[in-house]
Amino acid sequence: MEWLFLILVLIFIYYSYKYAWWTKSVSFSYPRVLMYHMISEHKKGTKFNGLRVSPLEFEKQIKFLNDDNWTFFTMNELILNKDNLPEKSIAITFDDGYEDNYTNALPILKKYNAKATIYLVVDRHDREWSSKRKKKNSSGELKRESKLSNNQVKELIESGLIEIGSHTMTHDNLSSLSKIEKEHEIFNSKKEIEKEFNIKCNSFCYPFGIYDKEDVSIVREVAYTNATTTEKGIDDLKNKTLFELKRVTISGKDNIFAFKIKIKRGLRGVNK
Repeated sequence: MEWLFLILVLIFIYYSYKYAWWTKSVSFSYPRVLMYHMISEHKKGTKFNGLRVSPLEFEKQIKFLNDDNWTFFTMNELILNKDNLPEKSIAITFDDGYEDNYTNALPILKKYNAKATIYLVVDRHDREWSSKRKKKNSSGELKRESKLSNNQVKELIESGLIEIGSHTMTHDNLSSLSKIEKEHEIFNSKKEIEKEFNIKCNSFCYPFGIYDKEDVSIVREVAYTNATTTEKGIDDLKNKTLFELKRVTISGKDNIFAFKIKIKRGLRGVNK
């Protein structure tokens, strides 16, 4: 019996560390900014299933937020209303511009009248950007993923639920670029999005979450109003620079319990 008791204790410790259910919630007066990439089924033998949230799980997550009385904002709306946000404010964001944001995510967003921001790579088709972060990631997996067409982007905008932000021209690693190259990636993407879709592009996201103070300065200078990172957490917008915003990472490996924990405190476990 002692060994059984020991096993139960170890299991309890493991799950307590994994989910950190016992830790304090971050105040619900602080908005949550969620980070997604793809809404699609997992693919066997692939590297990036953590970026793929299944449509079934995504609907569970959006339904939970809707039933729990969260108010959905685009990033631009969140910033415009930062001094007068209701409790339980949330912004859903998608990085890169995958086609499944239109085919799989949009119908679910429409069902619950949930808003979102898509950070679009302008030159996104047939481009292998994962290796720009780590050379070992050059499998071509993300290159083969279907990306949004411009016509699909227009339909997303016309839904009234979607804001289009910028994720640079080519999803390059900004840390590897000269200042002139950075300005091209950051400013021209804004200009191209505004021209192609006849909208104002106010929101920006740093590729890979890799950036420095020079990048922040450029983002400010070319008149974005906000920028998100991949740093995990929840910010008080009233006391935080709006150009280095944290997000809550939603993984394709999260079950609904893990999702609820992340909404509560920004992280699933003790430190991730």
